[in-house]
Amino acid sequence: MVAEQADAAAHFDPSLPFVRKARPIIKWAGGKSQLLGELRSAMPSRYNKYIEPFVGGGALFFALGPRPAVIGDSNPELVNLYQVVRDAPQRVAKLLSRFENAKDAYYEIRSLKYEELEPDYAAARMIYLNRTCFNGLYRVNRKGQFNVPFGNYRRPNLCRNGELEAASKLLKGTDVILADYKALLKSYAYAGDFVFLDPPYLPVSKYADFKRYTKEQFGDDDHIELAKEVDRLASIGCHVVLTNSNHPLVHRLYARYQISIHQTKRHISSKPQTRIGEDVIVVATNGTGSSCTHQA
Repeated sequence: MVAEQADAAAHFDPSLPFVRKARPIIKWAGGKSQLLGELRSAMPSRYNKYIEPFVGGGALFFALGPRPAVIGDSNPELVNLYQVVRDAPQRVAKLLSRFENAKDAYYEIRSLKYEELEPDYAAARMIYLNRTCFNGLYRVNRKGQFNVPFGNYRRPNLCRNGELEAASKLLKGTDVILADYKALLKSYAYAGDFVFLDPPYLPVSKYADFKRYTKEQFGDDDHIELAKEVDRLASIGCHVVLTNSNHPLVHRLYARYQISIHQTKRHISSKPQTRIGEDVIVVATNGTGSSCTHQA
């Protein structure tokens, strides 16, 4: 377990160029690669440890390479992926080399039940499905079963040279936790920590991306509970950065904090009219007490 307070606070110089530490190993709907510069500007220059309980594709985590760090998710397949890549990247790469980019093979592998697989194979399977499925969309049904159709890509890159090794190196020493965000934060978040929250977004239109990452949904009531947790974290001295859609409820829930709006592209959507969106970044600390909304 990560110590309650790190011996030496993590530090970065915001004036230096942003050098990515490693690439995310899976594509994720709502990934934050487009917002890395803006998120970096919203971060504290010093913090005790990095905490991300909705890790998803981990774009910010992989870009920063923070130490010490706690990442987590309520998706067991995703958590298993990061744990296995951290501990055994060579085994995952070897298994990936055996998968076939063919429709019949894809549906046969997709039909397997995660709970019945060995951890190494389950991790390789998740990367394979993610890179050969339609548009790289991770989606499960109400039973928690992956249900995205075959993508029919000619040459999907299942394992880029050095990619898993770089991710493994970054994940070494990182606590990777399977937990609900509230349970994780209750156990790990203390004064001086930097908490990055990237929950499933509130939908802003009928064309909004469908985000079912686990068999449970994340609705309005969940976002209201999350806002209460942000208040708690700020009150105990955490520096919190949260992302969401530019939705009226987000502005109401976080009106007392700093809010900025950013234009982004939606690469997952197949409909051209849905490929432009607006993301909100909320910065919540004990020192913020008024809204500062602006267009970025």
